[in-house]
Amino acid sequence: MPYTVDFNTVSTVGLESSPVAPALAGLRANEARYFKNKYDHVFSAEPASNAKSTIDWVHRILEEERDIVISSRPLEATAFEVENIRMAYVFYENGLSINVMYTVDDPKKRAVGFKLSGGMEIPAELASRFKFARQKSKLAGTIRGSYFAFKSEY
Repeated sequence: MPYTVDFNTVSTVGLESSPVAPALAGLRANEARYFKNKYDHVFSAEPASNAKSTIDWVHRILEEERDIVISSRPLEATAFEVENIRMAYVFYENGLSINVMYTVDDPKKRAVGFKLSGGMEIPAELASRFKFARQKSKLAGTIRGSYFAFKSEY
C-alpha cells in the first residue's frame, strides 16, 4: 500500500531499518515538498516488495548506462509522470536515494540523480565515479548529490 509522504511532519515510516532513517526520511520529505510546490503532485512511496518493476527499471538504466550495481537493499520506490516527465525514485537502506528523470519526448533531458542522506558514506560503487556536491535542506540537513545524463530509450 502506498504511503503519502508528509513534508510537514517528517516520518521514518517504511525506512526504519536504515541506520540513517531520520536523515533518509528528511530526504524523502524534501523530494515530496519539491514535487508539491513545483507540480502540485502528491508524492507517495511504496514498499520495495510492491515496486519491483520500478526498481528493475532504475537498476537496468544504472547497469546499462554505467555498469553500476547498487549493493544496498531497496526499502521503498515510487514512479509517476508529471508534465511529460517520467520520474522514478528508489530509497535504499544505506541512506541512498536514486531518481531517474526521463522526459518522454526529449532525449536530451534524461538523467539519473544520486542523493546521499546525512551521516552516510559514499557507496563504494559510486565513490570513484562521481563527485558529490553539498546542498542544505531544512527537512534533510546536508544532502550530497550527483548525477549523470543519458540519451538511450528505456
